[in-house]
Amino acid sequence: MTFEPEQLGQSKHELAALLKDLRKRAGLSGDRLAKRCSMSQSKISRIENGKVRPSLLDIESILRAVEAPSGIVAEVTTLARIANTEWQDIRSLRKRGLDKKQQELAALEASTTEFRFFLLSMITGLLSTPEYIRGSLAHSPVDTSKTVARKLERQQILYDTTKRFTFILTEQAVRWPLVAPSVMAVQIDRLASLTYLPNVRLGVIPIGGHMPMAPMDTFTIYDETLATVENTTGIVIHRDSRDIAAHLELFCTLESYALYEEEARERLAKWASQYRS
Repeated sequence: MTFEPEQLGQSKHELAALLKDLRKRAGLSGDRLAKRCSMSQSKISRIENGKVRPSLLDIESILRAVEAPSGIVAEVTTLARIANTEWQDIRSLRKRGLDKKQQELAALEASTTEFRFFLLSMITGLLSTPEYIRGSLAHSPVDTSKTVARKLERQQILYDTTKRFTFILTEQAVRWPLVAPSVMAVQIDRLASLTYLPNVRLGVIPIGGHMPMAPMDTFTIYDETLATVENTTGIVIHRDSRDIAAHLELFCTLESYALYEEEARERLAKWASQYRS
């Protein structure tokens, strides 16, 4: 499926209007549709007014209840997938304040139990030293002092043993020389130390051997309900179960390429030593 970024803001309202139109064409009141779908009438109203994003199960129930023709089902399914995808461009995030994004992430992390991070080109803030965080923000055109503080505050969640974390880092992510060599060595040491946390599974993928699957982006999966994909210009947020399933499948493959525990620590120690020399 392909779409233009501007569709992401319109599709939610288009989907709501289409579902409302289908109900009316079927000659159903909101109350009768709600009973057929085992939903509350207020939920149907919120869906039709674009105030609630319906799940795929909600949409399937509504389409069955209104006996939608196959062509309409395909159109609604496409709109639903786009409506469950959000684009956040970096320019807008900077304008709003990067520290606000950190607050959103903290709220999302508070409500999540299992985290899966795939890090393609650099180290995420949860694993970073203060110096590395400042280095990662060095070229930002706005003040980042609050953002640095928020990133460091968020790291406390790693010590919440009710939550589980899996981090998969490529060799490039670990070794990219974002900061001075001595600072990189300390950063890599921190990665090694975090492998001892009981609720953290940290793996590294060395360059070498045969890895037929080639990932294109950094991504994070929160439980099995949301996935975020990062690139240079922004973040794509997926809520559609099919998109989340695709990222879970990719993550499972990437996990199989990684080294863990003592093997990971030995490789990290080697890379840190190379920076110190």
